[in-house]
Amino acid sequence: MLTDRFGRVHDYLRISVTDRCNLRCLYCMPEEGVEFMESSELLSYDQIVEVVETAAEMGISKLRITGGEPLVRPGLPGLVQRLAAIPGIRDIALTTNGIFLAKQAEALKEAGLTRVNISLDTLDPARFRFIARRGELKRVMEGIEAAAAAGFSPIKLNCVLLKGVNEDEIASFLKLAYEQPLHVRFIEYMPIGHADEGWRSHYLPLSRVLEIAEEQGYAIKRRERVKGNGPSDDWQMEGGVGSFGLIHPVSDHFCASCNRLRLTADGSIKPCLYWMDELNVKPAIGNREAMRALFERAMNVKPVSHEMAAKLAGEAQSHMPTERRMSQIGG
Repeated sequence: MLTDRFGRVHDYLRISVTDRCNLRCLYCMPEEGVEFMESSELLSYDQIVEVVETAAEMGISKLRITGGEPLVRPGLPGLVQRLAAIPGIRDIALTTNGIFLAKQAEALKEAGLTRVNISLDTLDPARFRFIARRGELKRVMEGIEAAAAAGFSPIKLNCVLLKGVNEDEIASFLKLAYEQPLHVRFIEYMPIGHADEGWRSHYLPLSRVLEIAEEQGYAIKRRERVKGNGPSDDWQMEGGVGSFGLIHPVSDHFCASCNRLRLTADGSIKPCLYWMDELNVKPAIGNREAMRALFERAMNVKPVSHEMAAKLAGEAQSHMPTERRMSQIGG
């Protein structure tokens, strides 16, 4: 089992297959001038499978495929099928912006994908264009419908809350979760790769969601965790068919129960999303023992926690924060 110095058992690997994306969400990357990795820098699907085979031998049983936008990389259902066939792997999820999901949902389900998380930060078409800077909300909604038709359950919607941008839609998202069998997850804006004053000005603690739920008259109670690997604080609205969750890495971090590692698109294991530490797997390709040693090394260097709250408060950091943006790491 992959156990770190603090006794945390790791059974979950998030795999970024690309840093490219068809959108330019304002909290993720600049609108222009983004330099993407060359295709030659990306791990091949064969290499990803090799890494996961070793990880599965060491206790990894749950995977999440991320990007960038993973569906811009060709042949993703084929990769899912290969990963699903690895002994020990029992759960494979996908995080996507949903734009290309309608055309691939059925193939992904047949390949062995277990669940989907779809990013949706607004229910207003004009605001969608403002936040994402590209694309159409209609395409995302079609992707959600296609995921449901393909039989994915639960379907989770990831909403990054931004103060002064979409906080006025919290009530609308709660209504959506009340009326439809969806799990809306409100996520705090994290200072990944760009912890500037712009981040601070848009940061909103998720206590505001519970306040609005009360203002709207919902009778809410905690519910058991919705199926998945995440640290969501989950709530049920009495009489509702869906539910909502709060993911608050800044205001109330969940580092003590962290069970995850990340594999970047260019082949580095990241023990922690926030810090700079990375371990390159490419020199270990073809050498199973060297690959095992890298995973063991990741356990030895993983810190006890990130310090996003300290960053928000303007306090000193004990390690060097990553300079990579979320799209370059894998969400």
